[in-house]
Amino acid sequence: MSKKTMGIHHITAIVGHPQENVDFYAGVLGLRLIKQTVNFDDPGTYHLYFGNEGGKPGTIITFFPWAGAQQGIIGDGQVGVTSYVVPNGAIRFWEKRLGKFNVPFTKMERFGEQYLEFDDPHGLHLEIVEREEGEINPWIFGGVTSEVAIKGFGGATLLSAHPELTAGLLENVLGLERIGTEGDFVRFRSLADIGNIIDLKLTPIGLGKMGVGTVHHIAWRAKDDQDQLDWKKFVQSNGYGVTPVQDRNYFNAIYFREHGKILFEIATDPPGFAHDESAATMGKKLMLPRQYEQYRGQIERGLLHFEVKELD
Repeated sequence: MSKKTMGIHHITAIVGHPQENVDFYAGVLGLRLIKQTVNFDDPGTYHLYFGNEGGKPGTIITFFPWAGAQQGIIGDGQVGVTSYVVPNGAIRFWEKRLGKFNVPFTKMERFGEQYLEFDDPHGLHLEIVEREEGEINPWIFGGVTSEVAIKGFGGATLLSAHPELTAGLLENVLGLERIGTEGDFVRFRSLADIGNIIDLKLTPIGLGKMGVGTVHHIAWRAKDDQDQLDWKKFVQSNGYGVTPVQDRNYFNAIYFREHGKILFEIATDPPGFAHDESAATMGKKLMLPRQYEQYRGQIERGLLHFEVKELD
């Protein structure tokens, strides 16, 4: 048995105040807030989802906002950099936009591509790269038009405590193709046209510490529930301990920690984000899973208020 994931489903990170988070990802980056719900394991904490207009797999970044929580340290056992892809010719727009909102950035080249590197307000490392592949994002917000809008993930840079073991997993278990090595990075590619490029740093830098400004986990795509069960059996057969299936309402999830200490998830593409509210109204109100609906009043009183707004 062998399998190949289509690539990244979503990336989940820990951040600070939710208003600062929403201002940056919606207000500056122009992403759509596609779902506001709660952490199913900690319903006193928001779980905010941003993506393209439809919230398609490969475009979704999610956040646990913990205002006042301890700052984390980015290091081995984490996603070090989250990469966003924009249409060809859009980089200049993003240089100007980041400058407009006083977001410092640097330019760099990796594997023949030009990147803009910058941090979000809570310390997450991000980058923007132009590529032809990937469908245009029709979501328009705050001066970001579909011609320049973020399509979704370009990919991610992984920091591993044991890079050779992580490389083996990416290639031989997840089925990514090793396509090149440059300097201290090896590049892998999945079958999809978005969320498809993984760069693995070959030299460990020291273990990271979970907290604000760090990625909690990276999720890979399974096409449906049966495919996920096949993945569970396959990953276990390769020596990894995998959790039971967890119902996350918008997808089902299984988790395992790979040997380089990065937390991996495999998430189903369906049912998606429009099954409990319409595609047109996604993200506009707090949605709770059934088990928490009876506590809505208490939960809402405990959550910090925020609003999605266009920034000047």
